Amino acid sequence: MELSNLQPAVGSKQSDNFRRGRGHGSGNGKTAGKGHKGQKARSGAPRIGFEGGQMPLYRRLPKRGFTNRNTKEIVTVNISSLEQFRSGSTVTIEKMIEAGLIKDVCDGVKVLGNGEFTKKLNVQANAFSSSAKEKIEALGGTAEVI
Repeated sequence: MELSNLQPAVGSKQSDNFRRGRGHGSGNGKTAGKGHKGQKARSGAPRIGFEGGQMPLYRRLPKRGFTNRNTKEIVTVNISSLEQFRSGSTVTIEKMIEAGLIKDVCDGVKVLGNGEFTKKLNVQANAFSSSAKEKIEALGGTAEVI
């Protein structure tokens, strides 16, 4: 394959310069693809969502709250789920993803102190609760904020 013979996939490209209303021979003459009569056949057809003067659905439904665009998705991991790692190992976010504790897409990981914990681990995460940090450090491990 070379740059000189690249072309789009078959059927993926649609032309916008199709000339409508240029006679029967063009294949799209007479009504120019708008059918016969009716509001949508004429110029000035209504906008999307217009319901003929009836109060549109998007205005009938109540609007409550808002979605913050700048919110971060912080995933929580309980300290009891870190028991599956070997004692003395370093637990990073990548290793948590491999173990299936968290999904790949997230803005940060916070370790919570719920459950029992019996292993010495070096845990690297974005945040720790105070109880999780105490439990990790009580067993000789480290809680490193990255």
